[in-house]
Amino acid sequence: MRMQLIPGFINRHARHLLRSAAASIAIAGVTIAIVLGLTDGRAISAQDKYTVQVPEGLAFAEFRGFEDWTTVAVSQSGNKIEVILANPVMIEAYRAGAPGNGQPFPDGARMAKIHWMTEQSKEAPDPTTVPGALHDIDFMVRDSKRFPNTGAWGYAQFNYDTETETFKPLGTGSACGYACHTRVKAKDYVFTVYGKR
Repeated sequence: MRMQLIPGFINRHARHLLRSAAASIAIAGVTIAIVLGLTDGRAISAQDKYTVQVPEGLAFAEFRGFEDWTTVAVSQSGNKIEVILANPVMIEAYRAGAPGNGQPFPDGARMAKIHWMTEQSKEAPDPTTVPGALHDIDFMVRDSKRFPNTGAWGYAQFNYDTETETFKPLGTGSACGYACHTRVKAKDYVFTVYGKR
């Protein structure tokens, strides 16, 4: 009687081990797919925005840390709301009176403009327009040696795709925004005034 129990026990134990091994292999496969970003054939890790560059133009990495720059002003154009930021070099020049004092912004001055689609706040008691989905981020940098043919400024625009959560450069070269900015040549090609505060 005892001898008959042992083979049954061994068979049950062997089946349990095989099921456990199969489950472990399945879990390992899913884990590897997640780590490698192969689920659904699409990468699941976030894009490093600082690797994106305009072909033959400015790189996102040239503006590293822009998220912490000082706000120059905010504006709204159609269904987009935007904030204009400047690095410390540009803020110092603004505070010294540039460009109204007749001095151009110095080399190294940088600006960023972040565009969001507008939406109405669901929490504010009165109708309030607030930033919604990110649309794009634009950059400007003053470098008289690098950009002698575009008023000493280089430009870049990176459009944001909310579905893939990735940035894509618009156009080629660093002159992409120059034509638009020539209308404010007398202000050293800068539209935005540093608002009183």
